[in-house]
Amino acid sequence: MRLQGKVAVVTGAGSGFGAGIARLFAAEGGRVVLADIDGGSAEAVAAEIDRDGGAAIGLKADVTDKADVATMMRAALDTYGRLDVLVNNAGVAHKNKPMTEVSEEEFDLIYAVNVKAIYLAALEAIPLLRAQGGGCIINTSSTAALRPRPGLTVYNSSKGAVNVLTKSMAVELAPDNIRVNAICPVIGETALMETFMGVPDTPENRKRFEATIPLGRFSTPKDIAHAAAFLASDEAEFLTGVTLEVDGGRCI
Repeated sequence: MRLQGKVAVVTGAGSGFGAGIARLFAAEGGRVVLADIDGGSAEAVAAEIDRDGGAAIGLKADVTDKADVATMMRAALDTYGRLDVLVNNAGVAHKNKPMTEVSEEEFDLIYAVNVKAIYLAALEAIPLLRAQGGGCIINTSSTAALRPRPGLTVYNSSKGAVNVLTKSMAVELAPDNIRVNAICPVIGETALMETFMGVPDTPENRKRFEATIPLGRFSTPKDIAHAAAFLASDEAEFLTGVTLEVDGGRCI
């Protein structure tokens, strides 16, 4: 098991990519704290993991609230005694539309969840990782940072910030043996899919987007979970500052 004995905090873990990451981490021997703005969903996924023989707890946490972020890190220490991996997966987007139609409130929320949350989590996690001699941070970015689609300008730019944060954190934290990497998924089968498309989720509209992906399909939580498990494992001990495209060739 690649993550045997490691303790991970995964945000946005009540559904989608985050739930997939939490399930695989537990299956690989990790102990997982699932945090989500929807605490009930996080608890339900954690209970499912426990029933399958894994170790997990779920809790409600707003990743834009410093006190909530501190609480989820304390939960890792209080329950499992340490922190090895932080997965900053929580994210939001605006509906596909011209940037001139994106409200200031939407802009602020997107940057708070997609960018500021990484900073807030780092404030709490870095001292814990330093104290034990190192660890790993994984940020969920997007192909939107690399090959932006029209109609998602504010979201695209927030993910560009995630990529720069990832690389800069990797350089700054390398002396502490803290690796920092990002995963860049292509549009995936999650609750945000219709938001990204900007049109109803129909077979015909799916085909339009799938046609832009050389391997011919959307990403899945399983795809992203396998990438995250590799980056969190000792197999990736010499990888830091990577923005890994999990995109079926979309960014070629």
